Amino acid sequence: MTGVALLVLRLVLASVLVAHGAHDLFGTFGEGGGLTASAAYFTKIGFTQGYVIALVAGLLQFVGGMLIAIGLLSRWISLALIGFYGLLVWREHAKWGFFLNWTNDPTRGHGMEFAVLMSGALLSLIIAGAGEWSLDGRRAQSRESRIAGRARIRNR
Repeated sequence: MTGVALLVLRLVLASVLVAHGAHDLFGTFGEGGGLTASAAYFTKIGFTQGYVIALVAGLLQFVGGMLIAIGLLSRWISLALIGFYGLLVWREHAKWGFFLNWTNDPTRGHGMEFAVLMSGALLSLIIAGAGEWSLDGRRAQSRESRIAGRARIRNR
């Protein structure tokens, strides 16, 4: 059952990440997206290379989400995404407190609730791995099988 739980976790995370990455890169799923808008946002919150950060962030979320979905390099992608969310909390979200801006008050931004939730889920993937129903899990199983086979040959 652990494999199924990790599969569900990966697919839910991947859907959110791919949607956010597509929004940052291509402007899909609503207004205010695309590289130009994302670059302006990152510049506004204090990054001097807003366009580069927007491109890296969008690709990290979009491609990283797809890799998490199939369970390839999940621990490394999760670590990179936790770093990304940490930067966002440091530069923007911490000053607005914990909760998201559910009232859409135009005078305030979103708190760090989303970043903390995503980081916790990503940390779970780092600790547990992608699970048996993933490419990482399949690779680990075949590696263990090869090691066991070599050990049997040596013990003869």
